[in-house]
Amino acid sequence: MTEHLTIGERVAWYRRRRGLSQQVLAGLVGRTADWLSKAENNRIELDRLSVVTALAEALGVSLGDLLAEPTLMEGTDNSGYRGASALCEVLMDYTWFTSLPAPLHHDDEPPALQDLRADVEGVLDAYQTSRYGFATRRLPLLLAEGLAASRAYSGDDQEEAHALLALAYQGAAMVLGKVGEPELAWMAADRGLAAAQHSGRSAVTGSLVRAVTHCLLSTGRFGAAVELVNHAAAAMQPELSDADDTYLSVYGTLFLAGAMAAARAGDRQSMRTFLHEADEAAQRLGADANHLWTAFGPTNVSVHRAAAAGELGDIQIATDLGMRIDTSGMPVERRVRHGLEVARSLSAWNRTDEAVAVLLEAERNAPEQVRHHRLSQELVIGWIRGTRGRPSRPLADLARRLRIVSSG
Repeated sequence: MTEHLTIGERVAWYRRRRGLSQQVLAGLVGRTADWLSKAENNRIELDRLSVVTALAEALGVSLGDLLAEPTLMEGTDNSGYRGASALCEVLMDYTWFTSLPAPLHHDDEPPALQDLRADVEGVLDAYQTSRYGFATRRLPLLLAEGLAASRAYSGDDQEEAHALLALAYQGAAMVLGKVGEPELAWMAADRGLAAAQHSGRSAVTGSLVRAVTHCLLSTGRFGAAVELVNHAAAAMQPELSDADDTYLSVYGTLFLAGAMAAARAGDRQSMRTFLHEADEAAQRLGADANHLWTAFGPTNVSVHRAAAAGELGDIQIATDLGMRIDTSGMPVERRVRHGLEVARSLSAWNRTDEAVAVLLEAERNAPEQVRHHRLSQELVIGWIRGTRGRPSRPLADLARRLRIVSSG
């Protein structure tokens, strides 16, 4: 019902349903009634996730209710409904976690680890190129095969199977998080972390901790995310002196997730500390890389520095820094996510034409990512509502592709 409303309009809608006055709700989040009135009427943008989270808590709704996250579970041209529902079914199938044997559904032999490894790499590569439909189609069978392998093998092969299963779950968590299924993403990340711990591989475990951290971020649990990063980093530090590039990349990327959590919690000191730790790891690594699909290096640290500034409301810093970063060497998913942040910063400065151009370029590079991300939805809704008369043809066409307006 609230899908095509701005965040401010959704706040007003839920506030009225709860029978709260503007003065009461504003008081619950430490703001004035005048500020809330402007937010509900789109005269100021609710573009800080920490503020939206506080409003959601005060209204007794989920963060997703206010963000109106789009969902792939309805199906897309590239995924098909069956792929999405099949992934949900695999995550909900608890027969794998009982002592009774579960059927493989495809043959009687466990998959060869070499084949399983190639399939995991294919799904994680698809995530980084923002081909979510492709990944969603592949993941149900991949998870079933990974579970079968983790049961069938023993010794070193079983540890390898657990590591591959953990990474498959991470792929599922990342894709589900991108397309607005935070609860399923949490389930996948949690199971992936358990598999990673069974693998005995510290880098894989750290990678899954990062996936859990992102799930905490998507559900507004910023303090818990900061705490998890601190604990995980402390657990990883003893092996840091002899760390290889993969371990170092996972360690550094964990701090990037922590920096975003701290920024959304309004914790500037923790944000600076995390970014400093990430920068030290990046300098030690020496160059941008993509070990274990982390896309970690000096450029990613800069990308997160700009994004964190935007979360804290430091729009000029976010814009100036964001516009200077060359992300051409990064995976598509990272380039496009940075583009969304740059578009948001430009929009906040009323540089709408530039922001639209950035968003259109991002859509050309990764249409699925842009069309499913809550930030692109919010930006386009705001631009359409703020246009006097008819919107430009490129903006109107973009709004139709994002299903913000009908194609009729």
